[in-house]
Amino acid sequence: MESETLQTPEADAAAEVQQVLAAASDHDLWSLQALLRTHSANVQDPKSGYTPLHAAIAGADPSQKEQQRNGVVNGGDVDAESGEEANEAEAAAQTLKLLLHNGAIWNDLNRDDETPGCLALRLELPNLYNIMVDAGVRAEILLHRLNEYEQLKDDDIEEPADLEAPTNHNTTSSSPPPATSTAPSGALENTTDSSSATPEPQQPNQATYLSSSLSFHPDRILDSSANSVMMSWETSLMSRTAALLAPSPGLRILNIGHGMGIIDAEFQRTSPSTHHIVEAHPSVLARMREQGWYEKPNVVVHEGRWQDVLPKLIESEEEEDGGGGEPNLFDAIYFDTFAEPYTALRAFFEGF
Repeated sequence: MESETLQTPEADAAAEVQQVLAAASDHDLWSLQALLRTHSANVQDPKSGYTPLHAAIAGADPSQKEQQRNGVVNGGDVDAESGEEANEAEAAAQTLKLLLHNGAIWNDLNRDDETPGCLALRLELPNLYNIMVDAGVRAEILLHRLNEYEQLKDDDIEEPADLEAPTNHNTTSSSPPPATSTAPSGALENTTDSSSATPEPQQPNQATYLSSSLSFHPDRILDSSANSVMMSWETSLMSRTAALLAPSPGLRILNIGHGMGIIDAEFQRTSPSTHHIVEAHPSVLARMREQGWYEKPNVVVHEGRWQDVLPKLIESEEEEDGGGGEPNLFDAIYFDTFAEPYTALRAFFEGF
């Protein structure tokens, strides 16, 4: 009698993951919808780290589609080929929407540290990229909205007054039963010993950050809790950003958050007509004085929080030769603060 190969539960689960990924990659909406009734939209391939969102985007890779068509439709009908591409793009878009509707996480990373949106951007799939951006925006707005609600504490929850402890009619003794525990000896004492507990990392907020002492290093700024305020690896990003924001000389620049001065140094290379810098931390301001920022031509340093500085700055008028000037308007604005939530950035956009 031939022996039968037994399928382990782990093998069954792995096969089911591959079924979901394959349906997403093939943009097989019918099969995918059926699978999502009993499977999660957030499974991942153990080797590539691909989620169904990654698989759906990779399945729309135009280079792969071109290779598949080369052996079949070379010299064929161009209109038919264009129609096929449009249908494939629409199927990929509908696949992403189906996955997101079923709870797929928009920013999961694969083994290359790419989100689905990053993958779509690299593969030059703007429609799919925009779908992922929209999903991220919706998620962030929802999270911000939820954060506006105050979480109830245990003592804020009222217990129903009519609930009574159940009476055990079989108990003849009025004394309570002895307490039992499955914990090893000394476990209760250890739970109250705070000296052995690992302290939780301190999450900075604006108040603690502005009152903390900073340490300046060649490649970074650290706060008193060793949080990185700014690091030198950001230089290339800021250089590119400054080139995009200020492509020509003579522009009016506003930067909120000086930090290591990387972005402001890049803006200075563009020879702005005015360069306003808003900075709140006393240590950064002292370092700016040491480095001569207060004396640079056309640079105005505003000491304080942007929430306090900007209303006055926008309302004020530049006066030249004793006459009234135009209100302070800017051609480029850069915003990069520390220890502020996303709600602060949202308030900045909404208020200014």
